[in-house]
Amino acid sequence: MSERRRRIDALDVIRGFALCGILLANVGPISNISGRIVPPGPSEGTSDWTGYLVDHRFFPIFAVLFGVGFALLLESAEGRTASPRLLLVRRLLVLLVIGLLHMFLIWPGDVLAIYAVSGLLFLLPSTWLPRWAVAVLAAVVLVASLFVTDGYLLAPGLLLGGAALVRYGVIDRIERSAKGPAMTGVLLAAAAVPTLALQVVFQLNDPAGRTAGVVTAVAGMVIGGMYVCVLLLLLRTPLRAALHALFAPLGRMALTNYLTASMLVLAVAHLHGRPQDWTRPVQLAVVIGVLAAQWLFSTLWLRRYRFGPLEWLWRWATWGRRPALQHA
Repeated sequence: MSERRRRIDALDVIRGFALCGILLANVGPISNISGRIVPPGPSEGTSDWTGYLVDHRFFPIFAVLFGVGFALLLESAEGRTASPRLLLVRRLLVLLVIGLLHMFLIWPGDVLAIYAVSGLLFLLPSTWLPRWAVAVLAAVVLVASLFVTDGYLLAPGLLLGGAALVRYGVIDRIERSAKGPAMTGVLLAAAAVPTLALQVVFQLNDPAGRTAGVVTAVAGMVIGGMYVCVLLLLLRTPLRAALHALFAPLGRMALTNYLTASMLVLAVAHLHGRPQDWTRPVQLAVVIGVLAAQWLFSTLWLRRYRFGPLEWLWRWATWGRRPALQHA
């Protein structure tokens, strides 16, 4: 977002919340230095709670937020530069470089490169379309991803969905009323019950089947959306200050924290040894330790500086001029 646009605090909280969930889902694959996905232990498998509450639940949130951020930046750039789309191309290309470095040098499960390519191929062309067309395109791409392309278009569809939310003014109204999140949350909760039940059935009977993958992806989007609605409702309660203090620092430095999480987990795996033998409690302890360190660093850093270190460099590369880093 531009400095001139009001920052939407709820987005920082949701982004930080999503980062926590993504790390919890990815700690096993990241910690395995050989790059081999660690099979579940005898006490885990399909009964493992992360398979139903965490895995595939936070990626959709993160992807939608990327589309939201893209559309918000376009709105800001249109009033500040004669070539707003050129600015967005530069931003996506820089992200692509960062994502490729992360993918090939640190962890092959990087999503930043996927977001950058999806942005160039889908988000950028969609800026010339009316908002109804963007919403329809998002739905079409998501359906195609689920039933035609084996999930390869899931990220572009979610990014387009995030952009459509901005175009329809949903993001600007995100904290104005509890009615929208409450009604949406109830609908998603009702849909979550059968989709989660189907996921359990298919993972028990045909875990490698295509139908199981489709049901898991749908359940992830439904439950991820439900998480966001619950969080938005909690932000309208006395818990708002605590939630903001806990998640907003992580969310405001999302790029820095996403990348450093991989390095910190790998460092712990190297020091601890045999990460393939880590139990869920050990993985959870690693996640808590990494997030605690990142939260402390982010909180202290943001007291003095306006942006995270990598966010500042990314903004510099995007706008072509060095932004002020320290608070006035």
